[in-house]
Amino acid sequence: MADEDNSIFIGGKPFMNYVTSVVIQFTTKEAKEVIVKARGKFISRAVDVSEVAVNRFLKDQIEKKGIEIDSEEFQNKEGKDVRVSTIEITLKRKK
Repeated sequence: MADEDNSIFIGGKPFMNYVTSVVIQFTTKEAKEVIVKARGKFISRAVDVSEVAVNRFLKDQIEKKGIEIDSEEFQNKEGKDVRVSTIEITLKRKK
């Protein structure tokens, strides 16, 4: 699995910030793979970021290696147990 340095956590920043981060990991930092991680309502944004990176910005240079889905359970501010879905999309450099 890739180092934590190669993980991009999707949140509320503008969409293109995340796409740029993926591109920089593969070009400037010459990463062999990058993991795009998200949970809850940001899962669809993680999918979009990965698709744009693979199909537009780094077309024919990277590909999807794998997708893992899971869920996490934690307590919210009110002390209530909450379960949130998570996704990890692993992108790798083509040979």
